[in-house]
Amino acid sequence: MPTAASVVRPEGPWTHRDVAANGARFHIAEVGDGPLVLLLHGFPQFWWTWRHQMTALAEAGFRAVAMDLRGVGGSDRTPRGYDPANLALDITGVVRSLGEPDAALVGHDLGGYLAWTAAVMRPKLVRRLAVSSMPHPRRWRSAMLSDMSQSRAGSYVWGFQRPWLPERQLVADDAALVGRLVRDWSGPRLPDDEDVDVYRRAMSIPSTAHCSIEPYRWMVRSMARPDGIQFNRRMKRPVRVPTLHLHGSLDPVMRTRSAAGSGEYVEAPYRWRLFDGLGHFPHEEDPAAFSAELVNWLKDPEPDR
Repeated sequence: MPTAASVVRPEGPWTHRDVAANGARFHIAEVGDGPLVLLLHGFPQFWWTWRHQMTALAEAGFRAVAMDLRGVGGSDRTPRGYDPANLALDITGVVRSLGEPDAALVGHDLGGYLAWTAAVMRPKLVRRLAVSSMPHPRRWRSAMLSDMSQSRAGSYVWGFQRPWLPERQLVADDAALVGRLVRDWSGPRLPDDEDVDVYRRAMSIPSTAHCSIEPYRWMVRSMARPDGIQFNRRMKRPVRVPTLHLHGSLDPVMRTRSAAGSGEYVEAPYRWRLFDGLGHFPHEEDPAAFSAELVNWLKDPEPDR
């Protein structure tokens, strides 16, 4: 089994360190100086998915920080705390631990779900919001329950509800399934084998597979429970910061129809950007176009609707 340090702390223009927040320890990679931009990865990845955007943001005059979510990469693997409300508090706690008054949050997939949540729960700590490949949590819930096409596209989420088996499948054969997921969910621009191997090694770190799945288990199992109902009601509060919503037109697991329309939960400038010919990982499939869109929006003093 690989160690966390050997996989998740590669050398580069960034520096690595750990910060304490919300009762746990989180690994971050950071580069640049300026207003804080906090980058949040999705499944089945870790902070390294933002390597291209980190350098682009630093060159544009921002402090780019990519964190490993609870239970992933170099962060603590706690026995509990994987509900979105607590994970969002991890994120805003890291902002405070970095000594910043606020941050622009950039989230992909699960990281996007948590970025939406943090913007609602701790609005004073979120300066701007950019989300890729993930609708607003209320849209996600509605689409998964009422749209059969989206339910089939997101069938992996239903599969995660089984005990023990999904974890074993993720790490079997040196996490071969992770490689298949990353390739199958991408558009025509497939990732390099070397990049896929990085994600396979990171998932093979002990307990990572279990912790990666736990948020999805909560998202489904809580739907009829009081905590899930309360969370869904809480997310009715509008997002009141400028929001950029990015999506790949060929995303096979999060349909464009499901993501579009999230602007109804934003009472602030909202910009929708669809990348033609890209899949679920637009920030890696076309990093130059994604980074340019993100940087231009972050530097725009008056983002349009």
